[in-house]
Amino acid sequence: MEINRLKPRKALNKAFLKVKPNRTEIEGFKTNLIQLLDRTNDTESEEFHKNLVIDFLKKTYYDPNHFINTKGRNDLVIHNGDKAKSTVGVIIEAKKPTNKSEMVTTDKLNAKAFQELVLYYLRERITQNNLETKHLIITNINEWFIFDATTFDRLFAQNKKLVKQFKDFEGGRLADTKTDFFYKQIAEPFIAEIKTEIEFTYFNIQDYQKPLRNHDKADDNKLIALFKLLSPEHLLKLPFTNDSNSLDKRFYSELLHIIGLTETKEGSKKLIERNKAGERHTGTILEDAIIQLDSLDKISRLERPSQYGSTQQEKLFNVGLELSITWINRILFLKLMEAQLITYHKGDKSYSFLNLDKIKNYDDLNSLFFQVLARKYDERNEDVIKVFEKVPYLNSSLFEPTEIEQDTIFISNLRDDKTIPIISSTVLKNEQGKKRTGSLTTLQYLFEFLNAYDFSSEGSEEIQEENKSLINASVLGLIFEKINGYKDGSFFTPGFITMYMCRETIRKAVVQKFNETKNWKCKDLDELYNKIEDAKEANEIVNSLKICDPAVGSGHFLVSALNEMIAVKNDLKILQDRDGKRLKEYQVEVVNDELIVTDEEGELFDYNPKSKESQRIQETLFHEKQTIIENCLFGVDINPNSVKICRLRLWIELLKNAYYKNATELETLPNIDINIKCGNSLVSRFDIDADLKQALKKSKWSIDSYRVAVDTYRNAESKEQKREMERLIADIKSDFRSEISLNDPKVKRLRKLSGELFQMTQQQQLFEMSKKEKAAWNKKVAKLTQDTKKLEAEIEEIKANKIFENAFEWRFEFPEVLNDEGDFVGFDLIIGNPPYGVKLTELEIHFYRDKYESIIGHAEIYYVFIELALSQILKDKAHLSYIIPNAWLSNKYARGIRELILKNFKPLEIINFNQKVVFEDAQVETCILSIEKTKGLKPITVGQDLDVKFTFDPEIWLNDDNLIINFSESPEIQSILSKINNNPKKLHDILDISNGCKPYQAGYGKNLSGQPLSKDDVKNRIYHSQTKEGHNFYCELKGKHVKPYSISKSTDFINWGDWLMSPKDSHYYFQPKIVIRQIIGKKFICSIDKSNSIADQSLYVAVPYKGKEVGLESILAILNSKLYGFYFRKFYSEEDDLFPKIKVNELKRLPFKLPNNETEKKLADSAMEILEGKEKNPNFDSTDIENNIDQLVYKLYDLTEEEIEIIENN
Repeated sequence: MEINRLKPRKALNKAFLKVKPNRTEIEGFKTNLIQLLDRTNDTESEEFHKNLVIDFLKKTYYDPNHFINTKGRNDLVIHNGDKAKSTVGVIIEAKKPTNKSEMVTTDKLNAKAFQELVLYYLRERITQNNLETKHLIITNINEWFIFDATTFDRLFAQNKKLVKQFKDFEGGRLADTKTDFFYKQIAEPFIAEIKTEIEFTYFNIQDYQKPLRNHDKADDNKLIALFKLLSPEHLLKLPFTNDSNSLDKRFYSELLHIIGLTETKEGSKKLIERNKAGERHTGTILEDAIIQLDSLDKISRLERPSQYGSTQQEKLFNVGLELSITWINRILFLKLMEAQLITYHKGDKSYSFLNLDKIKNYDDLNSLFFQVLARKYDERNEDVIKVFEKVPYLNSSLFEPTEIEQDTIFISNLRDDKTIPIISSTVLKNEQGKKRTGSLTTLQYLFEFLNAYDFSSEGSEEIQEENKSLINASVLGLIFEKINGYKDGSFFTPGFITMYMCRETIRKAVVQKFNETKNWKCKDLDELYNKIEDAKEANEIVNSLKICDPAVGSGHFLVSALNEMIAVKNDLKILQDRDGKRLKEYQVEVVNDELIVTDEEGELFDYNPKSKESQRIQETLFHEKQTIIENCLFGVDINPNSVKICRLRLWIELLKNAYYKNATELETLPNIDINIKCGNSLVSRFDIDADLKQALKKSKWSIDSYRVAVDTYRNAESKEQKREMERLIADIKSDFRSEISLNDPKVKRLRKLSGELFQMTQQQQLFEMSKKEKAAWNKKVAKLTQDTKKLEAEIEEIKANKIFENAFEWRFEFPEVLNDEGDFVGFDLIIGNPPYGVKLTELEIHFYRDKYESIIGHAEIYYVFIELALSQILKDKAHLSYIIPNAWLSNKYARGIRELILKNFKPLEIINFNQKVVFEDAQVETCILSIEKTKGLKPITVGQDLDVKFTFDPEIWLNDDNLIINFSESPEIQSILSKINNNPKKLHDILDISNGCKPYQAGYGKNLSGQPLSKDDVKNRIYHSQTKEGHNFYCELKGKHVKPYSISKSTDFINWGDWLMSPKDSHYYFQPKIVIRQIIGKKFICSIDKSNSIADQSLYVAVPYKGKEVGLESILAILNSKLYGFYFRKFYSEEDDLFPKIKVNELKRLPFKLPNNETEKKLADSAMEILEGKEKNPNFDSTDIENNIDQLVYKLYDLTEEEIEIIENN
């Protein structure tokens, strides 16, 4: 075998490397580790040393959240939960330090300790079916060998021969049952034959004695990797503090409190709302803003106040919220920048500026925004130069007054003297270390609150000396998405999803872009790498990729896309500095949705302005990010707050790599706001193919000049130049609007009709008209007048239509996706998480139905986003990737969207997460959908998890009338389902199937007076009786009466006839019939009824078609078999439901293979034997006969032994 030994740092998740442990944790770790070493005693037993290990792990990390103990015959285990019954996460084999004979070494793993670990692992993985074991450890206190469970799974659990030997050993079927027999006769020879690599992490605690025992705190940094290696975050693979997927709830709730918001639950949804009346504090940012807006009567002065709500209170809240988010955005950005400046200057606190010493009131904060950050040093006023001398000029649109501030109020309008009570769960502490109480002025509270956290998430491995919690930029994005998504159906997409989707689709899009540009036929990045010769040209090709999120939210997808594009350049070895020199000594990759840069030793890159090499790397990263953001990333959102947050997120990504261009000045930030626009992506006045050629002919602008204007705006050298570009861009778009409007077919037709009408009514007639001619003339004039008025009204209605209030003009808003002739070329990739569950107005529903062909019935808004991408804004051969609810896979109203996709495009991947909840705040089942905009169905990748995927032929979905899309969780199960599905016959081809009788529904059927049934008739069940009262009274069967192969006696009778709501035809009842329960268990629950009973609506009925003879018994045997129960649960994905139900159409569509005569007779005889046995004795044991039936059905479908085992175990 090949041994691959990792050092602790190399084994750790690189994003976890960035997390700073706090001083308290490190001191606890040192104390407990020293105690472990000092207590070892060569004369003591193995059990004694095992308890030392337990003690160390419990004290340092695992108590009280994770149970640690010996488990059965395993040496030592750490559980995933706090109870012994929770699954085992880590298996530890502990030896005493002197036990050299059984201990492994770095050169020889095939020793007893390793063989024991193999046995313990197989017991967990195979016997217990535990899929949640994460790591396995061998230790003798000093030396530690840590294996990832995936290595053991690959080497041992996936080897069929070894698993069979293990099962035979555990079942006592081998020559000996002692564990030594397993170690010597099975494990040792098997391990000796391993040819592949075995990777493990190794360390010896004795190598850390110096930093452990000296008092130099700087030395403690050498212990960080070791501390993390044994932590639950690593060994149990738990989310870590700085993980972009996990929210710091304490930070979030206290920030909400200071803003003046609260989180509430509505069903399964979490909503962010204004505090209820009576619970509001006028000092909070939101309430203070609302008071100022109201007292200064600002709402009535807005140009379109209706866009902020229908009532005055709604308008005040929404304007107040937008202002609050604008201000908090700036403050949090500055907090991140302040932390970075301090880091750059090795902890020099004179670079801090967000405190009451420098900002005493809201006026000072306003000055910081607009007189400091937005102005170069030499343009700053005297009164701010001294106070903020170390605060750099940023030149970003973030620090310019927004339109809403200009129209309403600035932060300086807020009252300085207002206070807020400190929240009971506060992070703030008093001198005694207890939680602070009382009240603080808003600014003091905000600054002290922010100062209680560590915002310096970029940097090297170090210890957080002040024991502060870390807050990184991704977590801020998550927080703002939550604050902001409360009303528009948007939810924060976790980082593991955005990272996966961006990786999968961007790499495909990059390959496609190279193939298109260079006329290559590469299949993946490896093939590209081998063909690239010119790195500069390759960079230009990657930078020409156009990516758009049409429902951009907080911009999480764009941030993930930015990181992925840099990682792609790294993998293609084309990442280079501005002099064309490669970053070859560095690895740049995306880990946990974070861009991580490490050197050859695995050390994190840490910017040091005094180092030339460090400066080179930082500059490269900054300008790579800038280039990609400016050229490649675009977003649109209907919510102005989302747009602000998205821009902020992208600026933060640049801020992470901000660098000093001279001793005092940071590189300025570009105006990337122009790439992220506000509007309704789904509504446009102008079609995507509207002709711009006329506009370009008449206009003094070209598409190139439009692009130059946008580019100049992004990097404007002064405010004046920026304003000039804004005016120029507005003029260009205004020209386009006017010209396209003039070329609108309706407007052209109106001009034509108006011209004709003018000619007919204004011109003098040369000759007198006859009476007949006059009548014809009058008729024509009347028609022209009528048509003109109708067209004028239509055009006016379109202009005035409220739906166009937020219209977004894809046709010309992004010049980057127009060619030189002005044609809309489209994007290379559309990616995102479009909104869903949004209540649409009647106006919107009608508009979408008219504009989008796939929209039928109760359409969900995300259907429209799919069609927008595929039919309008994507280039040909480009890619779409959305995460959306999985309801569209089978919902009847989504048939239109399924047809659009399956018949016109090429789906590439569908990951259906089923019951796994991806969005914390939305209890909705989701799926990832990826499509290439090209015709032709090909085998696609499917799965129910990101890690378990397989290839599937989608042609099968086209065979279904409703085009329902479904597949199973593994290729093995899918293979079984395909064997069943490959039968062209369906159950309804053989039997006539119907719902049972539904007796009552108010307004239907007839009561005893001949009137439709009333609510009282339904309540009193007027046609039911406990006795047979007449010849129309029949015994009524319900689901509860039916068991497999038997029917218990019913005491209910029903007066059956056409007076019932839905009686069904008599042939369904008055002959032998199979009755099938709607609610099924692990198998179908069916029997045969020969008593002419009426089956109610909880049952389905299956009878032979008239004139056709069918043996019901053999069909009953097949339906009641394990295979059919398995098929239903796996094919219709209902197995996680508490009471899974089969629908009548699913039953009718069940594939059915007719057995040959011999098999049919065996099945029928077996079924008859059970039916007769259970009729005589309800407790008749039919297990063996049913097993025999199962074997016959398996044989009928040609299943293999492995496939049968899967069914038996599911």
